[in-house]
Parts: sequence; structure tokens; C-alpha cells
Amino acid sequence: MRWRYLKQSVFFGLVSASALIITLVLGGIIFYIITNGYSVISLDFITKPPTDSMTKGGIMPAIIGTIYLTVGAIAIGLPFGIASAIYLTEYARQGKIVRIIKIGINCLAGVPSVVFGLFGLGFFVIFLKFGSSILAGSLTLGFLILPTIIGASEEALKSVPQTFREASLSLGVSKWQTIYRIVLPNALPGILTGSILGIGRAAGETAPIMFTAAAFFTAKLPSSIFDEVMALPYHIYVLATAGTNIEATRPIQFGTVLVLVGVVLGIDLIAIIIRGYMRRKKRW
Repeated sequence: MRWRYLKQSVFFGLVSASALIITLVLGGIIFYIITNGYSVISLDFITKPPTDSMTKGGIMPAIIGTIYLTVGAIAIGLPFGIASAIYLTEYARQGKIVRIIKIGINCLAGVPSVVFGLFGLGFFVIFLKFGSSILAGSLTLGFLILPTIIGASEEALKSVPQTFREASLSLGVSKWQTIYRIVLPNALPGILTGSILGIGRAAGETAPIMFTAAAFFTAKLPSSIFDEVMALPYHIYVLATAGTNIEATRPIQFGTVLVLVGVVLGIDLIAIIIRGYMRRKKRW
């Protein structure tokens, strides 16, 4: 008996230590970014375009471009992801074909982002002739986050009790109305959790937008979805690799990283607020 309690204490200690280490590492990363980047954060840095070969000025075009690409990716990935999850969970007959599809989705989640970037370049930019644009970049990022959203949506739909469906169908309600009015509203908080994960990945990817949407430098804001844009991840990459005086731009690099983290957290916060509102409306 004493040995069993000892093993339990050791296991709990290891779990607690792991959580503490992760928290300390995350805190260390955030602290390092803040201490190296806070000095350049100002109103001009956020509201003005870069100047002097991007060694001075601000990053406003990159902020706007990142928001456009992220929102576009969610607008594309979320409807397709939810629709796919509804089909796989509610309509598809469970069998070999569905298992193959799910394996394909899981494999797609592990594909490197640079492969998605090359796919977007070949299909959206060249074949469909969208050019380097917000549309091509958003479509590429939408396909990139699709597996994450499908997986989270499937689990959220499965978490809705089967009795809800049976009660609705027993009252003569059609299957689609049951899904639309009963299942989907109760699954939305879980679906939004997957969307939050997708937002973080879409906003922080460099390789896909490098091939499909990001401009090295442009001071003007986009006027249509067919314009190319600056983006924070690619801007950070350029500052860290393409300059002749990289050390001189180090504060701007970390300041840009700090802004990118803030943009991602801001978009995530909106999704979290919506998720909390949906959860409060649930009656089970």
C-alpha cells in the first residue's frame, strides 16, 4: 500500500514539475521578447510604414497584411472544416473509406508548411492566376489550418450527447434541422477552440505566405484581395536575414515579434470571448 502511494506521489511530482518547466520556459521566452523589443514600441512604430530600407519607421503595412491574411484563412478554413466534420460525424457511413479519409486528414496535419506554400504557388498563384495576393495567401493558409479545424470540430460534435439527436428526431425534426439547431450550437465552443489553434498557426507561418502573398516591401495598403501585402512573419524573416546590418535592426525584429504576439493574442481573445458566450448559453 505504501509503495502504491509512493508511486502516485512520484507521478504527481513529475507532472507538476513538467507543468512548471513549461510555464517557466514560456515565461522566459515572453520576458526575453519584451526586454529586447519594448524599446521600439511606440505609436509611430505601429501606425507608420518602414523607411530607410526597413531599418527605421514602423510596421503598419505588415500588421494590416497579417490581419487580412489571418481573417481570410479563418473565413476559408472554418466553413470547410466544420462542413467536413459534420459530414464525417453525422452523415458518412463509418467504414473503410471514412477511416482512410481520417488518416489522410491526420497526415495532412503533419505536412510541413513549406509544402503548402509550394502547393499554393503552383495552384493558386500560377494555375488559377491569382498572382501573389491576399486571396492566394488566405487560401493557402486556409488549407494549412483545415486539418486542425476538422479534428477539433469532429471531437466537439461527438461530445454532444446522442440523446439530444434522438429526442429531436423523435419529435419529427429533420436530420439537418437537428444538426443546425441542436448539435452545432452545442458544439460551437469546442469548434472555436480548434479555431483558436488555427489562428495562431495561420498568423505565425512564414513559408506559405512567402510564396503566395508576402511582399518584401510596400508602403501602400492593399485595395483589393488581389494585391500583395507585407506580413509580420515574413517581415521578421527579412529583418533577420536580408539586411547588411542585422545587429542594428535587432530591436526592430523583437519589436515586430512582440507586435505579432499581440495581434495573435488579440484575435484569440475575440474567439475566446465568443466561445465563453456560447458556453454560457449551453444548458448541459
